[in-house]
Amino acid sequence: MQVITPHPSDLGDGFLVHRALPSAARRAVGPFVFLDQFGPVQLSPGKGLDVRPHPHIGLATVSYLFEGTILHRDSLGSVVPIRPGEVNWMTAGRGITHSERSPDELRADGPRLWGLQFWVALPLELEQCPPAFAHHGADSIPRVTRPGATLGVVLGEAFGATSPVALTSPMFLVDARLEPGATLELEASYAERAAYVLEGEVRANDAEAATPREHLIVFDAAEPARLTAGAEPAHVVFLGGPPLDAPRFLWWNFVSSRRDLILEAQAAWSEQRFPKVPGETEFIPLPARPLPPAPAPL
Repeated sequence: MQVITPHPSDLGDGFLVHRALPSAARRAVGPFVFLDQFGPVQLSPGKGLDVRPHPHIGLATVSYLFEGTILHRDSLGSVVPIRPGEVNWMTAGRGITHSERSPDELRADGPRLWGLQFWVALPLELEQCPPAFAHHGADSIPRVTRPGATLGVVLGEAFGATSPVALTSPMFLVDARLEPGATLELEASYAERAAYVLEGEVRANDAEAATPREHLIVFDAAEPARLTAGAEPAHVVFLGGPPLDAPRFLWWNFVSSRRDLILEAQAAWSEQRFPKVPGETEFIPLPARPLPPAPAPL
């Protein structure tokens, strides 16, 4: 079992991001190659989240909020607000551009934001598929109860329930809230499993020390995935799936098994040949960052 401490970054105005994947200790859990926690934060009056248009290839993004609202716009013409408990699944495939912003009507008082974003590496046969976008309301996400725990099956199958989100490969994502002292064991049998602690603290299996919030617990393939909450309520997210089907390059917002596709995407973005987000003129420039000589073992 590994316990990974994300590195926090302040993006300005007190907007903190905690990145648990990828890390030096662990590059992926199942198909999940990226895990960011943003917030919780109360932005100043008149401020808001403004992630300008930027590109993706070879992955699917999953946005999941606990507080606040983010307005998603993409080059397919999608304009969809995401709110707590809802799921945005965006398949980049061969290329998509999107922005993420606070709605104008929430900026006057300063919006509050808290959530997670995941990147899922697409399987090899879908890396160059057409881009797509799907939104699922909170009411469509199955809710499950266990002694001392309430669960939302956000993606895949777990705890006897199946999410309605159409997936590109087998995986699971479960939002779990535990009462003080409650124990919950993950029933999913996938080889790669992890739990991200959002609130409270939990003891994993028979560990001597509890794991505090904003840490990622990665379970070994042969061990149970059992958590026990401490003296306060705990909020965790379980995730995982089968191992990746091949190593991946992960460079900026691009994920691919092929170096040439990353290079093509770099050139396309720098020359502004990616599809545009309707109604948006801003964009995030291509960073000056070297590409690894070989795919990282994600």
